[in-house]
Amino acid sequence: MSKKPTVVILGSGPNRIGQGIEFDYACVHAIWGLQEEGYETVMVNCNPETVSTDYDTADKLYFEPIVYENVLDIVEKENPVGVFVQFGGQTPLKLALPLKEAGVRILGTPPESIDRAEDRELFRELLLRLGLKQPPSGTATSLEDALKVAEKIGYPVLVRPSYVLGGRAMRIIYEPEELKEWIKEAVQVSNERPILIDKYLENTVELDVDAVADTEDVLIGAVMEHIEEAGVHSGDSAASIPTYSLPQEVVLKVKEYSKKLALALNVKGLINIQFAVKDGDIYVLEVNPRSSRSVPYVSKSVGYPLAKLAVKVGVGRTLRELVPEVFKRIEEGNVHFASDFLPADFPYYTVKEVVFPWDRFPEEDPVLGPEMKSTGEVMGVDKSFGLAYYKAQLSAGMKLPSEGTVFISVADKDKPQVVDIAKEFSNLGFKILATRGTYKFLKERGVNAQMVLKYSEGRPNIVDLILNREVDLIINTPSGKRERSDAYYIRRVAVQERVPYYTTLRASRAVLEAIKEYRKVGGKLEVYSLQDIFSNLS
Repeated sequence: MSKKPTVVILGSGPNRIGQGIEFDYACVHAIWGLQEEGYETVMVNCNPETVSTDYDTADKLYFEPIVYENVLDIVEKENPVGVFVQFGGQTPLKLALPLKEAGVRILGTPPESIDRAEDRELFRELLLRLGLKQPPSGTATSLEDALKVAEKIGYPVLVRPSYVLGGRAMRIIYEPEELKEWIKEAVQVSNERPILIDKYLENTVELDVDAVADTEDVLIGAVMEHIEEAGVHSGDSAASIPTYSLPQEVVLKVKEYSKKLALALNVKGLINIQFAVKDGDIYVLEVNPRSSRSVPYVSKSVGYPLAKLAVKVGVGRTLRELVPEVFKRIEEGNVHFASDFLPADFPYYTVKEVVFPWDRFPEEDPVLGPEMKSTGEVMGVDKSFGLAYYKAQLSAGMKLPSEGTVFISVADKDKPQVVDIAKEFSNLGFKILATRGTYKFLKERGVNAQMVLKYSEGRPNIVDLILNREVDLIINTPSGKRERSDAYYIRRVAVQERVPYYTTLRASRAVLEAIKEYRKVGGKLEVYSLQDIFSNLS
């Protein structure tokens, strides 16, 4: 029998789309951190594919489902000093309050703070008190309620069930008929299972922040700028550290707001916050006082293991004890905000790109939206955003062309913004193909394009050209309609033939930047190892 104090860590349960290996990473680093602090570690998880369930990771492993009764039995047997719920994602987080009410000590962020971030009304009150903005929102327990709330908020709205993970069944709704159809097909609405309705902010930039707090100090791991527009699930969006298109004053405000929220919620450990920026205004979308999917990416990008720091904070250490060099740098004034891990002149960009299983699901429409569909992620590192993004695309299996033919077909709402993108591709020497509506719009604005038939308009059409390898890059934004459209067949054949394709304009602009940078260096990419980057960091 060990004489060391025991700590229980709850894992994320089975890996599935929406909650996967990123949380296992956090659990393993938490185990290592506790072992460094002299604790015996007990891991509770039920997935044989994870590192946290390897026989030599934790001191003890309970291969059990993450449910209330099982955890209580394990706590009774092991008699730990406490239980961590913040490293396994949403599954263990739901057990925080019930376990505390049963007399179990929850280490790290208090369950009441977790509940305040999870409960819509409590969270709204907190934001009002802090003077922070939130998109208009409401809840509905029936179809009639939902129609009234959506009408009051104003279309388009983002709707989702209140009991799911990874954005499953989330949808952007543009009109009442679409809302009726979604409720009829996708969800059961009741008092026990209300649906959540938020105003969908179009043409916004979404940001993610991961931070570690000890109730006194807050260290921002990173502010990540999503490359896709707000409305694409954060788990499916590529992201850049540092931000690449926002004014510095906006980034500074986001850091300031993140610090306010972490301290107001009495966070002791990890916190993830999602923001949207529209016309200079900053909106808080969501706060999760736990590990997030982006913790591994941020940890590798800044050279500090956030989960390991968070678990040590959770058992009583302070950030000033754990990373004194960061606070020394802050005191010397070499960072642009008093909560950054990295110096202001850090010369690298890291870009996360996600990997999708589209080729495993031949009937699935490979388009991005609020429902998470990715199953993995990769990272590119370079001294410019364009080259880091290029490397990330390459790692995800998308070989970007440096010349050739670009096919463009976009929704009406995106046509004005795609003109500059098409012009720049044309100036680089690319041939531009477009379907009738987009072709007409581009031609009228001076873009040298050629028209190609849609799949439904006869032959030879765009699908034929893709199959014949006559298209090197596809820009195709969805119209919002869900039926199997011409665009569906374009996207499916692009997956089949491994032609790079992008369904948002922000991603298309990033691709353009990547190709320009790649051509500038003559197609020669430098390799930067993380070990070398951080060993040279003063």
